[in-house]
Amino acid sequence: MEELGGIGKLDRERLSAVLRGAKGTISVPQAAQVLGISQTDAAKMLSRWSKKGWLSRVKRGLYVPVPLESRSADVALEDPWLIADKLYAPCYIGGWSAAEHWDLTEQIFRTVVVLTAQTPRERNPVVKGTQYLLCSVNEKKLFGLKSVWHGQVKVSVSDPTRTILDMLAEPRLGGGIRSVQDMLQNYLGSPEKKLDLLIEYADKLGNGAVFKRLGYLLERNAPDEKLIIEKCSQRLTKGLTKLDPKFKNDKLVTCWRLWVSESWLLEKV
Repeated sequence: MEELGGIGKLDRERLSAVLRGAKGTISVPQAAQVLGISQTDAAKMLSRWSKKGWLSRVKRGLYVPVPLESRSADVALEDPWLIADKLYAPCYIGGWSAAEHWDLTEQIFRTVVVLTAQTPRERNPVVKGTQYLLCSVNEKKLFGLKSVWHGQVKVSVSDPTRTILDMLAEPRLGGGIRSVQDMLQNYLGSPEKKLDLLIEYADKLGNGAVFKRLGYLLERNAPDEKLIIEKCSQRLTKGLTKLDPKFKNDKLVTCWRLWVSESWLLEKV
């Protein structure tokens, strides 16, 4: 645990200027611009402040302020979304994290889901006590996003429809197909319900598994959505898909070309 150290008058004035100009995070180029110094000098200055405990280092060249009331620089992230935006851009907050934001679930997830155009080596990094789940996405498929304010910074988050789409494409992003089913139900009962847009998004994404899972879940839970179910059926690809890759999928629902677990079929809707 790094204890807070003393800071001189000049450093205090410089640090105050940087904090005023910061928007949640502090980078070397940002500090250099605020102080009118070289990036090399700014990097040394930020490093010194970090060693004294006034800033907390997130990664090389990126810091967050340490709250005044803190007795140590060993602090948790106040806003993990801002850090994700800095570390993994171009990216957006998605999956269960977006579902929480749009009130599609009452579950509380500690891990932050980030879909990024990067191809990070570590898919489950822990940054200052916050765990992230990273999923790569082609930059051309960064659509269906909304900008939301986090402090003074706008962060991209998938809109409710894109959120459902991503979880249908990869059920793990929603905590598994059972949770995804519940979130889909909440989506269907919300003002954000836009099934035609969901089909449009799915066409744009080009993932055949989405239509199989969506069609099956709608037929199971919302059979009155006949038009959308038919649209899913018309878009079935030839291959077989698992309802949830983590399940023991031992029964084939032929009409949807979908492997499901026997226990799932036996459950009452």
